[in-house]
Amino acid sequence: MNKYIIIVALGALSFGMLSSFAKIAYGEGYSPAEITLTQALMGTLILWSIVLFRRIKSGNKLKPDWKLLLAGTTMGSSAYTYYLAVAYIPASLAIVLLMQITWLSILVEWLFFKKKPSYIEVGSALFIILGTILAGDLLELGNANISFTGILLSLLSALLYTLYIVFTSKIGKETPMFEKSALMTSGSAMIIFLINCEAIATSTHLDFGLLQWGTFLAVFGTVIPPICFSVGMPKIGPGLSSVLLTLELPAAVFCAHIILGEKVTFLQIIGIAIMLGAIIYLNIAKAKKEKVIQKEAAIC
Repeated sequence: MNKYIIIVALGALSFGMLSSFAKIAYGEGYSPAEITLTQALMGTLILWSIVLFRRIKSGNKLKPDWKLLLAGTTMGSSAYTYYLAVAYIPASLAIVLLMQITWLSILVEWLFFKKKPSYIEVGSALFIILGTILAGDLLELGNANISFTGILLSLLSALLYTLYIVFTSKIGKETPMFEKSALMTSGSAMIIFLINCEAIATSTHLDFGLLQWGTFLAVFGTVIPPICFSVGMPKIGPGLSSVLLTLELPAAVFCAHIILGEKVTFLQIIGIAIMLGAIIYLNIAKAKKEKVIQKEAAIC
């Protein structure tokens, strides 16, 4: 089991480091539109290559669920607004704000699916917000490094990512993992291109350097994490998997500090610890509740 814990953890860590490298790419003159589109296109190419290879080897026919393309547009929109936010604010702050998906998903399920949140969910959400204020150093809004535009873009990215999570949990359940990822990444590339088609058409940065960045980010953000999750998650269960996914937050902050030299204060570390504690507690509580429900169903 320890092997599968490490595999899932590697997937989360792979996700966490992306924003720091995206910021380095901006320093080389590339725009968020160029980076996100190239990443999505290269990810689509790699994933469809894997899908076709597996299908040829197995002899099975493709039976795509085209609704996944639509769900992929939320993933692409989230990725674009997140990378755009990183251009305005520190990468560590961007990832902290993105982690609001935990309580936003609770809110979306309440508003659209009439699933009333429990006291544990409400309490966890409040602690996540408190931790966000501390971790993002939002008490110092006069700080020159803090851009309201960047904050709003990060929160918009979190909302779009929440919709992506909700959509993917409701559709494509029978679609194989690689095929599902390929379809969603295709939808992601389509929406990013539609949003930025004019800027892409007039871009002067469509060179080998951009291809390198896109391939690097696609491998570590689009290909490796799904493979790690599909291999490890079925072996360790949803509860522990959800806990391990929180490693994305400290990984992003650590990379921003080491690679970009972004300052991380003791108060921010306390805030991150509060956020992680609330998210882990919430996921453990959910896992226990699901086990109780399964036992009751088995008895009946």
